[in-house]
Amino acid sequence: MSEIQVAVVGAGFIGPVHVEAIQRLGIKVAGILGVSDEESRAAAHQLGLPRAYRSFEEILADEAVRAVHIATPNRLHYPMAKAALEAGKHVMCEKPLAMDSTESAELVALARKTGLVAGVNYNIRYYPLCLEAADMRRRGDLGDVYSVCGSYVQDWLFHPTDYNWRVLAEEGGALRAVADIGTHWLDLVHAITGLEVEAVCADLATVYPARQRPLGEVETFKGKGAAPTKTEPVEIATEDYGCVLIRFAGGARGCLQVSQVTAGRKNCLRYEIAGSKCALSWCSEQPNELWVGHRDQPNELLLRDPALVSDSARRFINYPGGHNEGFPDTFKQCFRAFYDYIKAGDVSAPATFPMFADGHREILLCEAILRSHRERGWIELKGDRS
Repeated sequence: MSEIQVAVVGAGFIGPVHVEAIQRLGIKVAGILGVSDEESRAAAHQLGLPRAYRSFEEILADEAVRAVHIATPNRLHYPMAKAALEAGKHVMCEKPLAMDSTESAELVALARKTGLVAGVNYNIRYYPLCLEAADMRRRGDLGDVYSVCGSYVQDWLFHPTDYNWRVLAEEGGALRAVADIGTHWLDLVHAITGLEVEAVCADLATVYPARQRPLGEVETFKGKGAAPTKTEPVEIATEDYGCVLIRFAGGARGCLQVSQVTAGRKNCLRYEIAGSKCALSWCSEQPNELWVGHRDQPNELLLRDPALVSDSARRFINYPGGHNEGFPDTFKQCFRAFYDYIKAGDVSAPATFPMFADGHREILLCEAILRSHRERGWIELKGDRS
């Protein structure tokens, strides 16, 4: 894949994670673009990149760049992804794909029209034991799915003084906890079970209707430094917590809890799937263990080991059993699937990575969840989700 060169847009928390994962695949990162020339230069220097881009237009004009990774605030995803596709670049975009389903549907159509490869970074799919869970379902070991319950909880917005652009609806969208982390859970459950959500009933809560915004730049997920000396109150309309009841097509039921104000949980996604043959349970805080529950025989604990899993999971494992792989590796493996697909050159083949259509599905789900919360009832999902 050495002939492919990539540019990364976004130099905050996630952009450098993209850079490191791409480089681990042996793909050249041509440069990075931050919010300012100063941030771009600092990121390029820190990451050892040859170029600090001065504008997005400069990236689009760079003929050496074949693919663009978009890791910017949510409101920029749609215009940047659209411009990159129109400039003939493959695109890997952070979620959410766009601010609403009109935008995301347009991007799905544009990707198909251009014949370019367009993906959304639902990286949690690529924990090897989640891939193994999906393969267990495909080969019939799980049986019919009765129910799926779980959560995605964090504590990085636990205090009213915790602040980031994501709390603002105009920057990230009307939904925050559901859109930011809940969509990871929803996408993962779809990838494992193959089930489509038929209807949702949601209850959301904003714990802090106002937060204290520091008068200065705040970076996401950084260590606790000195408290800002000057702040200003800002009204918050996005949710800190939410619970969603789910009806899946075919009769299965589900329940999702999301929270960004759960003390002590830094980044914890959990699911439990009840099937007619067994149950599966997994937690991102112990990502190298998959619990398999049985009624009439001892339960099992499957450890991440390439010698113990299926071929489809094994191809996304790079280290022997006992040599744990984690969060950064999921980015690498997601991007491996993306660039292998580009290298194969057949856009008619089934994708092995989350496509723009997957991003569109999640935005339709978010819109239904928000409508359910506002109308205080069940909302059915209708229309084309592909």
